[in-house]
Amino acid sequence: MKIIQREITLKRYHRGFHLITHEVINQIPEIGEIEAGLLHVFIQHTSASLTLNENADPTVRMDFESHFNKMVPEEMPYYKHDYEGSDDMPAHIKAALLGNSLTIPVTRGQLNVGVWQGIYLCEHRNHGGSRKLVLTLTGA
Repeated sequence: MKIIQREITLKRYHRGFHLITHEVINQIPEIGEIEAGLLHVFIQHTSASLTLNENADPTVRMDFESHFNKMVPEEMPYYKHDYEGSDDMPAHIKAALLGNSLTIPVTRGQLNVGVWQGIYLCEHRNHGGSRKLVLTLTGA
């Protein structure tokens, strides 16, 4: 059984939903040695999140951004936490809804996901900066 853990820093992404599957896989080449296992991906932030979804049509990512902005609008009068900007509290709510981690099966050296699935970084801030992930690969 192998256990490999690595902290990586993603480049800056603008607000929105971004495919980062290849960026993640490239940072953990040992995945090719795993016959059966799991890759756990954890984001160390409270205003960005992770999800697994459609990897082919970029309009899906645009629709996610549009929907979440309507579902969790900025500048609501009941927000108390507003000193970091009007996008901050909605970013925390969106991150709580989507989650901070993914666990993905690894089979014969590859992520065992559906053909149309990819890992998204969900950047909920206008100027979120670089984001840090912890990748933990376990398997044999």
